[in-house]
Amino acid sequence: MATAVRSANPFRTLARHRNFRLFWFGQTISLVGTWMQQIATGWLALQLTNSAYMVGLVAAVGSLPILLFSLPAGVLADRTDKLRIVRIAQSLMLVEASVLWWFAWSGHITIHWLLALVLAGGVLSSIEIPARQSLIIELVVKDDLLDAIALNSGGFNLARILGPTVATLVIASLGLSWCFGFNALSYLAVLIGLAMIRLPKSIPSVEAAAYPSAIAGMREALLYVRNDRIMWILMRIVCVFSILSVPILTLLPVVARDQLHLDVSGYGLLMTCYGVGATLGALAIASQGGKLKRGRTLTISSLGLGITILAFSLSHSVIFCGVMLFALGVAVITNNALINTLLQHRVPNELRGRVMSIYVMVYVGMNPVGSYIGGWVASYVGAQWAIGGMAAPMVLFTIWAFRHYSELRRA
Repeated sequence: MATAVRSANPFRTLARHRNFRLFWFGQTISLVGTWMQQIATGWLALQLTNSAYMVGLVAAVGSLPILLFSLPAGVLADRTDKLRIVRIAQSLMLVEASVLWWFAWSGHITIHWLLALVLAGGVLSSIEIPARQSLIIELVVKDDLLDAIALNSGGFNLARILGPTVATLVIASLGLSWCFGFNALSYLAVLIGLAMIRLPKSIPSVEAAAYPSAIAGMREALLYVRNDRIMWILMRIVCVFSILSVPILTLLPVVARDQLHLDVSGYGLLMTCYGVGATLGALAIASQGGKLKRGRTLTISSLGLGITILAFSLSHSVIFCGVMLFALGVAVITNNALINTLLQHRVPNELRGRVMSIYVMVYVGMNPVGSYIGGWVASYVGAQWAIGGMAAPMVLFTIWAFRHYSELRRA
């Protein structure tokens, strides 16, 4: 009986692992600031240009470096101290956020400076994310990996709830620029947590002199993924979803203002609906532990993801769009947590950083492709048509993938 109660506690991994607890609390506080900055960045791009295309371009520029640099960063993560990489990158992100705050606060911000600073943040993220993703398993034990990934996603989306809410209050009382200022301050929380983490000294499985070249190391990881049937289809699912689903969030400021006739507070509320769904979805996954039927749940969440986006694109009701964003949040976080876990359970430790960098490259790095296409299509036919038009082929691809790779339903 005690075991059953404990297994239903979604926070048991936080209680069990000190290092993960320090990481999670610092990261979640920092992510509140990150979401404040994201809200401010999208709205600022719209204010500066009044262009859906430029809103999409700003989002694309922030993710493009992840597409270009994540795989080399994965090689770095496999060969050096992952925790040190994360600490250095987070420190530099604090500097980037501070510079962005100064430009916005002083009135010197232009669309070109905004693009440049968002690009700088993307470069830092391309180095930090693969190291952070492959670090999580070192903060817990392998049996708790799914719970840790779900809780990490839950913290991300808890911040997605709090960030827009706090951002609207800050914008109303202090002005848009202070969203960037509070983001800079929030990095102190994660840096303190990272400084307190103590990991056992790792023994490298390969001597440094025996490492292949960086190019050979990247090729080894790519071949490993390509030759594993499950990994290969999972990466393709992530790629398609990353391109075709991202316009709903990239273009949400445009939909909020032009289709739903909301101001920045209404836009923040829509983002909060998405965040609430994602957070509850993450907690539901974490509470199930090893009892979750992964294949069946992945099938349902993957289909649900495309269907909810399609439904959103067909509505002009604020309430209905909020409900669809809530459902989308549940589907996205379930989908991502399960795919991440399936990949990490299949990969050997010596390839973990590189394989997870491929996942990050596809999951985040393909976002600029979707953001750019979505912004370009929206400039001709409107944001909602762009969102729905890209979601429709995603649904068709999902049906094909889970029928052709039936083992996914049993994963």
